[in-house]
Amino acid sequence: MRIISFNANGLRSAASKGFFDWFSAQEADVLCVQETKAQEHQLAGPEFLPAGYRAWFRDATTKKGYSGVAIYSRREPDEIRTALGWAEFDEEGRYIEARYGNLSVVSFYIPSGSSGELRQDFKFKVMEWLRPTLAQWLASDREYVLCGDWNIVRSALDIKNWKSNQKNSGCLPPERDWLNGLCADLADDADRGQGRGWVDAYRVLHPQGEDYTWWSNRGAARANNVGWRIDYQFATPGLRERLRGCSIYREQRFSDHAPFTVDYDL
Repeated sequence: MRIISFNANGLRSAASKGFFDWFSAQEADVLCVQETKAQEHQLAGPEFLPAGYRAWFRDATTKKGYSGVAIYSRREPDEIRTALGWAEFDEEGRYIEARYGNLSVVSFYIPSGSSGELRQDFKFKVMEWLRPTLAQWLASDREYVLCGDWNIVRSALDIKNWKSNQKNSGCLPPERDWLNGLCADLADDADRGQGRGWVDAYRVLHPQGEDYTWWSNRGAARANNVGWRIDYQFATPGLRERLRGCSIYREQRFSDHAPFTVDYDL
């Protein structure tokens, strides 16, 4: 099963840059999109729906043209979920889940705090509010793949300029502690009772990898590969041994983020 996660930073913009032409050739089973920055009716044309796929959306209702997530799938899901129960989060269009039997694939867009103190405070609230939900999913008998832009790096391997970003949103110690507290890169580190055990697909497949998924639009960050790895696929422990490979596609620029693909033996 091939799953792609992609922050489009505007799906109409990404489409105009050839994203769906690229995607159509990937033979993906599921595509998780973040930052559609559109309402569903604006993405209804054939140029936004490759042959063989259906799409489901959760738009932002608080502000049009903001945030928004989507899932494209070859197979009809048994169920689509678009709310976790906190209106302040749900109405920004940050979560959509497709259920296939015992497998859930989620497209998440965790808030950024880079625009100022108010949004950083909201980001911290989201992190703490999500913790019990993520722990519940981890402890359940379902398998999950959590795709998306989490707007947090995990370690110095995940960001080019580690030291100079210690006081910047996305690399703050409390953010990293929270995210690392959810993950278990080694199977022996897992503790489902404490909500720790999510498998970072890229890090398991590339323990010392230093690849990035996002580059600032300022200067020549992308050309010089001054990036951050903030787009992830986190899987439940039962999928650890089913990871077969992953890739970050940066040859074409569809967005300030690169599509992140993971292959699972499912």
